[in-house]
Amino acid sequence: MLVLSRTFYIQVVWGKDLREIAIDQWTRELPITAVRGEIVDASGDLLAGNKTSYAVYVRPRCVTDEALVAKTLSNLFEVDENKLLNKIKSQNLSEITVVRQIDKSKAIELEKYHLDGVYYSVDNTRVYPYSDMLSQTLGYTSIDGTGICGLEAYYDKYLKGTDGEILYESDLVGKDVENSTPHYAQATNGLSVKLSIDAKIQLICESALDKVVNRYSPKSCSVLVLNPQNGRVLAMATKPSLDLNNLPRDDIETLNKLTRNTLVADSYEPGSTFKIVTALANIEEHLNGNSNAFSLNYVFNSSNYRMVDGRKIKCWTTHANGKHSNETLQEALNNSCNPCFVDIALSLGKNTFYKYVNRLNFGSATGIDFNGEAIGMVLYENSVTNGDLARISFGQTIAVTPIQLAAAACACVNGGKYYSPQLATEIFDKELGIAEVIEPKLISEVASQEASKILASYLENVVSQGSGKNAYIEGYKVGGKTGTAQKYENGIIAQGKYVMSFIGFFPSSSPEYLALAIVDEPVGGTYGSTVAAPIVKEVFEGIIKHKNIKPFN
Repeated sequence: MLVLSRTFYIQVVWGKDLREIAIDQWTRELPITAVRGEIVDASGDLLAGNKTSYAVYVRPRCVTDEALVAKTLSNLFEVDENKLLNKIKSQNLSEITVVRQIDKSKAIELEKYHLDGVYYSVDNTRVYPYSDMLSQTLGYTSIDGTGICGLEAYYDKYLKGTDGEILYESDLVGKDVENSTPHYAQATNGLSVKLSIDAKIQLICESALDKVVNRYSPKSCSVLVLNPQNGRVLAMATKPSLDLNNLPRDDIETLNKLTRNTLVADSYEPGSTFKIVTALANIEEHLNGNSNAFSLNYVFNSSNYRMVDGRKIKCWTTHANGKHSNETLQEALNNSCNPCFVDIALSLGKNTFYKYVNRLNFGSATGIDFNGEAIGMVLYENSVTNGDLARISFGQTIAVTPIQLAAAACACVNGGKYYSPQLATEIFDKELGIAEVIEPKLISEVASQEASKILASYLENVVSQGSGKNAYIEGYKVGGKTGTAQKYENGIIAQGKYVMSFIGFFPSSSPEYLALAIVDEPVGGTYGSTVAAPIVKEVFEGIIKHKNIKPFN
């Protein structure tokens, strides 16, 4: 019974593992690299693809002249001859990878030497036709084709495929068995990913940022373009960038810095662009009959400051010569007057105000299909003082990511619907067709359509008559809001250092495009209205030309 039990265990329970060990002893394999899936833009334009290359391997036990193999491969591929020779002589390795991603001419040259124990197989090299365009979003792969960051990493399980192999029969010491037939296990190529990104709009954004770099020499600058009707990302550009075909892999610090997608991973104080949120909260609460909300015709106190908890909170200007006097909400937006928004937040109270902060997903991930998304910084509601609430109303004492702010702004002007931002729209196989369609993700309704429509019309007036006039385009209904935020270093205000921004959208009656431009520490720039608004104008003018959008009557 013991013998029978042991026999059953070995042949049935343990059998599969033993067969795999036996096959591994009887065979030697060379990998066949799966072709990585492509990444394409919304129209199918290639953003990340492949070119055929080759990998070279040595099987030490099949080498007949160790010194010749080491010397020849060293001369051909510039590898260390002594290190390679020691590896071959050790006989402890069944296979040595000598070099990867060589071109065909090198493989043909290798063939001429007829070296025993040296093999090559098809490999793939990742290529990016647009070089540095969209570099922080696409990301890059390792030398063996694994996604390291960006979309290459996020969608790696679809893109990478499954490698195959060529199996050679070998004898007891690992040498090839003569006249044996190699067995091919075919590779399964990766699936491709289609993005909502429009390469032409992306190039428009990149060009606009290049001009900003040349004029203002900022620390960095970015543009983010979304479709407010579904949350899909149409462009995501940041400068400085880097050439994805020529990565500084030996300088990890520089590589990580230049491939970091700050539009998703970094937070900043939004400044006056956040007044969009405060305005929406007041309009919606007024429409709902909340007596603490101000009517749309209410005239705010024209003083340039408010005293809150014993501290003076000032406007960005002195209100001299009648500036900012007799302001309604529309005029407060036009002038970007801080005290008016302080009045709104304090009147609504932190419970009501935070309702909109939470609805618009501040302090939470947006759910964008991208690794490493930050959540910003929102004070806990129960710890917020009146002073905190006053400053939050105009974009201080709160930190947001650019993608958070853009997604929230979309919801504010698109009819009140919050969509999770989205980069990919399809996972597909080039041969078999579409494998999976990724639908837009409607998360919640944050405000009524009426409140959203009123706000959009107010923001159109900001561009046509107010502080956003540098984004005005004749014949097109552009809405927007400026922002100029102070920067902090070691907990104190850094003098002369600002983040300047502008959120714009068009057509204001039913927005199809929303752009957020951010310029960090421009040299010689004064306000978001003069530095960032012209970027959005240039982007929108480019989109109008690209899409052949006719003027509105």
